[in-house]
Amino acid sequence: MGLDHRDAINPLRAYFESVTSGRGIWKWGHYFDIYHRHFQRFVGKEVTVVEVGIFSGGSLTMWKRYFGPQCLIYGIDLQSECKAYEDERTKVFIGDQSDRSFWRRFRGEVKNIDIVIDDGGHLPEQQIVTFEETVPYLRPGGVYLCEDILGSHNPFAAYVYGLTTALNSFALTHGAKSNGTDAVVGASALQRSICSIHLYPFVTVVEKATQSVEQLVSLKRGTEWQPLWPDETPRR
Repeated sequence: MGLDHRDAINPLRAYFESVTSGRGIWKWGHYFDIYHRHFQRFVGKEVTVVEVGIFSGGSLTMWKRYFGPQCLIYGIDLQSECKAYEDERTKVFIGDQSDRSFWRRFRGEVKNIDIVIDDGGHLPEQQIVTFEETVPYLRPGGVYLCEDILGSHNPFAAYVYGLTTALNSFALTHGAKSNGTDAVVGASALQRSICSIHLYPFVTVVEKATQSVEQLVSLKRGTEWQPLWPDETPRR
């Protein structure tokens, strides 16, 4: 069964509901809206997807149906039996997601990744390694999604919170200018490559910038600003 992006409000959820036999798919129900929100712009295009954690193989089929015939899928799992899920558009790598040497070998074979979905071992130390070994190598505009970040004091969640703090770093390089520029901030390494971090229950999504951002600029337009009451000094 294909996925009809015209008739289904969320075609991923519709596909999931249609599966009554065959290879299993195991997902939290609210994940489908998150997937569709961040992945739908890749539908029907040449897209390379990496899924960490294959299990019963059902989600590999779901992604191919969702993204369309130009999609290439690379699955990663510890279990060698998962090689059985390979086909003309699916290649399976057997390896440990917490092993950085595995990722170096993987990157030697797989280039130009658009999407990474971490549904692997769900341990924070595994998730951190996978993040660090994949996100810097995503194509511009690529998306990283990590599932099953469980618990209020989860170390991977703390790692992500640190990234969100760094995304707000503020290194002022220039003040107000006469051309309508109010301030210029030199972008940090993180700000140059990451355009957004999204937090959902059990899920983190990171989106790469489509192009490197060197500066963050505060702009002003217009000639009339906030009216002043008597005896008030101007406020920004």
